[in-house]
Amino acid sequence: MIPNQWYPIVEAQEVGNDKPLGVRRMGQDLVLWRDIDGNLVCQGARCPHKGANLGDGRMKGNTIECPYHGFRYGADGACRVIPAMGSEARIPGSLRVPTYPVREQFGLVWMWWGDERPTADLPPVAAPAEVTDNRKLYATKRWTRPVHYTRYIESLLEFYHVTYVHRDHWFNYIDYLLLYGTPSKFGLDGRERYLAATRITNHRVETEAEGQTIRYSFDHCQEDDPTNTTHYVITFTFPCMVHVQTEQFETTSWLVPIDDQNTEHILRWYEYEQVKPVLRFEPLRRLLPWASLYMEKWVQDPQDVRIMEHQEPKISAGGVNKFIPVDEMNAKYISMRAKLIADASAAPSSPARAAEPEPEAAGRGGSAARATGNGRGAAGGRRGTKPKEDAAARP
Repeated sequence: MIPNQWYPIVEAQEVGNDKPLGVRRMGQDLVLWRDIDGNLVCQGARCPHKGANLGDGRMKGNTIECPYHGFRYGADGACRVIPAMGSEARIPGSLRVPTYPVREQFGLVWMWWGDERPTADLPPVAAPAEVTDNRKLYATKRWTRPVHYTRYIESLLEFYHVTYVHRDHWFNYIDYLLLYGTPSKFGLDGRERYLAATRITNHRVETEAEGQTIRYSFDHCQEDDPTNTTHYVITFTFPCMVHVQTEQFETTSWLVPIDDQNTEHILRWYEYEQVKPVLRFEPLRRLLPWASLYMEKWVQDPQDVRIMEHQEPKISAGGVNKFIPVDEMNAKYISMRAKLIADASAAPSSPARAAEPEPEAAGRGGSAARATGNGRGAAGGRRGTKPKEDAAARP
């Protein structure tokens, strides 16, 4: 995992002030909630008393209540109430939960995972123009897959695998008919054209000046029939966003680390420009992206995941793949990821008090983010410590 980055963790609409939301990200159990005024809070989910998960708790005014013994914690992480000790109890200052900086942008909740910094010194959430300036209608859905996020990201940085992975399921025949078939043959030549397109040409990789975004454009075509060509533009922004745009569809994926064995895929599917002149009613135009999301979750994506689950090594890094020239986007991602991890490790960090280490999975190396409990999140500043990188990611 790359330190000193903003990571999206859930859709903003998922977090309310009626009950907390428990999730696992970056190798840690987290809890998200809103206070009475709607301010967003992100904290470590483990009650320091006996380790119960605050995500299973209740909201009590501007505090979250532990489901086990009713201890209540404020937005700054401090314990405010211990019912068993009475209303006049003197509560130890060490009884607190870690609190993380969060922001709401682009319909998502973003958590800062990295060094302790004053709130004013935190960088903006990184996103390319394909997301910030996109005015299309969209639908968003998320799901968990049992693969490491580096392999998941790699699967979206190239598309010449689609001919071999996405075929022979009934849903693939819908793609053949609607996306790859020609009107003169009523789409019935779609499967033949789809399977014949195996070559990558006109491929080019560019890196934006700030070093966080890579763009890759290429043509996926049939070698002996240049009319059978799909042009792709893939935009990757660190730490985990992949935007894919073709004439047929447009999507944005955020592949968020849960831990070394699991990844949360937040997928946004944009409306189809082809049907916009026909469907003027916005709710109807939004139905098609929703249908595409469900098909992606239950058909297309599992086809990819079945391959990724059996890849070795499980974590991609420098030297573990034998890339070919058309893998230049993958190679660029791996090298830039290694540099960002090295730069974060070399940067000075503030010492943390009462840090809560959370090791990554055995045999994978590295360690998860750590943070102290004496901080402030959405309600103010916070304290933390610089997390370590995946051991497997070191070049």
